Amino acid sequence: MITKPQTVNAPTPVFDVTEATFERDVLLRSREVPVVVDFWAPWCGPCRTLGPTLERLATEAKGSWLLAKLNTDEHQRIAAAFRIQSIPAVKAFREGKIAAEFVGALPEGQVRAWLKQLVGEPGDNALASIAAIEASDPQRAVALYRQLLEQDPKNVPAFFALGRLLFLQGDPEGMGLLKHVPTGTPQYAQAQALLPLSDFFAVLDEPEQSGDLETRYRRAARDLHARRYQEALDELLTLVAHDRSFRDDGARKALLGAFALLGDEHPLVPQYRRKLANTLF
Repeated sequence: MITKPQTVNAPTPVFDVTEATFERDVLLRSREVPVVVDFWAPWCGPCRTLGPTLERLATEAKGSWLLAKLNTDEHQRIAAAFRIQSIPAVKAFREGKIAAEFVGALPEGQVRAWLKQLVGEPGDNALASIAAIEASDPQRAVALYRQLLEQDPKNVPAFFALGRLLFLQGDPEGMGLLKHVPTGTPQYAQAQALLPLSDFFAVLDEPEQSGDLETRYRRAARDLHARRYQEALDELLTLVAHDRSFRDDGARKALLGAFALLGDEHPLVPQYRRKLANTLF
């Protein structure tokens, strides 16, 4: 049974920030997701025009960027530190640094264009940010994928990414998720290609068998599971070249699964796709 994604430390898309919380809620948080800071004051007429627009767009974005509101009257030291001379002033932070900014109450269309340059389409930046930490902090990545799905249950790329990562970790939920990637989506073919890897990795739980091909097949499974990708691909390619019938064409199926696991953007994938094609044809 598939576990429903759960919210894990879900951030509020719009929040007030103070001098005491600025470092934590803006600078540190911007290392995970862009944080846009609206420098405003209650007496500022243009601020009352721009503020609601930013708040609506932040809610629309569903976590792909966050909006921090800073009252410059109450937190003058922060305003001075960022040289705020006119409000409304809007600054976007990524990786703890200012990435983009503008001054004045821009029309909504211009604000949308500015945000698109900053974060791309809604959800794209969030997915890229999570994928970037998969190797270094997989548990955090799982939590963030679940959070993204709680905000947008129809986010198929996040659904697939969560299933793929859980599968890599040996969690049975991952295979369940991959089996339920919707047909007709770009991720469906990737998910279907990954499914044979379940049988491939199962060889690691089998008693060791004699024979050079069995040894190579088991070693390839161990290498792929340990993310020693090139070593695994080399072993599988050797097996395909030697005996296509071995384990019911298992080496070729495992190679295709490995390509789906890595994704077409991985530098090894086009290289080994060509090698596989040359071996087969």
